Amino acid sequence: MEFKLSDYDVIIIGAGPAGATAAAMLAQAGKSVIVLERQHFPRFSIGESLLPQCMIYLEEAGLLNAVNTEALALGFQLKNGAVFHHKGEHVFFDFEKKSSLGPGTTYQVKRELFDSLLANGAADYGAEIHHGYTVKAVDFSDPDFVAVEAEHDSDGSTHLIRGSYLLDASGFGRVLPRLLKLEYPSDFPVRQAAFCHVKTDLSGGAFDRNKILITVHPTKPEIWFWLIPFADGTASIGVVGGVEYFAHNRDAKDALWQRINEETHLLEVLGDYRVIRPEQMITGYSANVRTLYGDRFALLGNAGEFLDPVFSSGVTIALKSSSLAVPLVLRELNGEFVDWEKDYSVALRKGISTFHSFVKGWYDTRFQKVIFYKQQQTEVKAMICSILAGYAWDTDNPYVRESKRRLNVLAELCSS
Repeated sequence: MEFKLSDYDVIIIGAGPAGATAAAMLAQAGKSVIVLERQHFPRFSIGESLLPQCMIYLEEAGLLNAVNTEALALGFQLKNGAVFHHKGEHVFFDFEKKSSLGPGTTYQVKRELFDSLLANGAADYGAEIHHGYTVKAVDFSDPDFVAVEAEHDSDGSTHLIRGSYLLDASGFGRVLPRLLKLEYPSDFPVRQAAFCHVKTDLSGGAFDRNKILITVHPTKPEIWFWLIPFADGTASIGVVGGVEYFAHNRDAKDALWQRINEETHLLEVLGDYRVIRPEQMITGYSANVRTLYGDRFALLGNAGEFLDPVFSSGVTIALKSSSLAVPLVLRELNGEFVDWEKDYSVALRKGISTFHSFVKGWYDTRFQKVIFYKQQQTEVKAMICSILAGYAWDTDNPYVRESKRRLNVLAELCSS
C-alpha cells in the first residue's frame, strides 16, 4: 500500500488500542495521521478483559458505538464485575456498585477482533493504517520534522516517513524506549504467564459468565489464575507467578496445566474443555521508562509502562494515555505551550501509581487479605470496587488519593 502523503502531522507506531484511539481522535480533529503497525491484523493478544473505565475513553474517541454495535456478532461477553476465589471462598465485586461515577459494565473481548475493530474505526475517520512495517530508526535532528525509517516485511523495502509529532503505541514492542534507551528495570519481580483458549460451556460449576474469575492458588498465594469467558462458548485461561515456580516446566503447556491441575475448583468450573488456541508463555513483561515524553514525542500505553495483568489494567492505561496525550499534541501542533510533565506524565502516573500499589499488595498478600475479609464494609468495598473497575484516576476516592497509605491501613485492619 502506498502512503497518501510524504509528510504527516502525526506518526503513530502501533495500531493497538492506544494507537487506534489516538489516530481516531487526531483524524477527527482534521490532522493527517499515519499508523505503522508491525503485525498484520487480526492478530492474537492477551489483555482480553476490559474495565468499565475504558468505555468513557472509547466514547471520547468516537469508537464506542462501533464496539457496542458489533459486540454480539464478534462474541464479546458482557462484563459487570469480578469474582475472586481461594480455598472454597468466593468474593463478588459488582462494578455497578462502585463509588465512582461512570459506566459499570464493559466487555470481555478477543483482542484480535477488538483491536481490528478499533483500527478499522480509526481508518474510517481518515487515519492511514499500514501493516507489516517495523520501525528501525528515528531521527529528531530536523527542528521541523521527526523522521521515521520503517521496513516492510513483504520485500524488506525501507521507507522514510516524516511527521511533526511521533506517538509510540507499540505496546510490548516498546520501540522508542529501545531506540532512545529510555528503559530501566521494573521494581516488580520477574513473573511468567502461561495461557491458552479453550472451548467450554463452563457447566462444571456455578459460574457467573458476566464476571472475570480470579483464583488464588490453594497453597502458593503468589500464583493466581484468570478465567475469562467469551460469548461464543470459549474462554481464555491463564496462570501467573514468579519464574521460580515454573523453572522445572518444559514448555507453556506443561507450565499451564500442571498448575491448573493443582486447583480443583478451577477444573470444576472448566468442566469438559478442549484447547483451541495452543498454550503460550510470556516472561518478564513488567517494564518502566525514564520519561513518558520528550521533544516531539510521547509514549502511550504499554510502550511506556506495564505493570501486571492481575487487575486487567493494561488496556485502560493505554486508552487513558491516548485521552491525555491527544489534546496536548493538538495544542503543540497549534504552536501553544504544553506542560507535558504536569498534564501528561504526572496525570497518567497518578492512576498507574494507584494500580501499582494494589498490584504490589496483591502479590505480598496484603490486598488478598482485604479481598477475602469476611466483614467488609459496604462503603469501603464500593471504593475498592471503583479501582477494580478502572477508575484509578478518581481522586475523590481516598484509595486513589492516598493508595499506598490507605491500603496499608486497611490491610492491617483486615489482619487483626
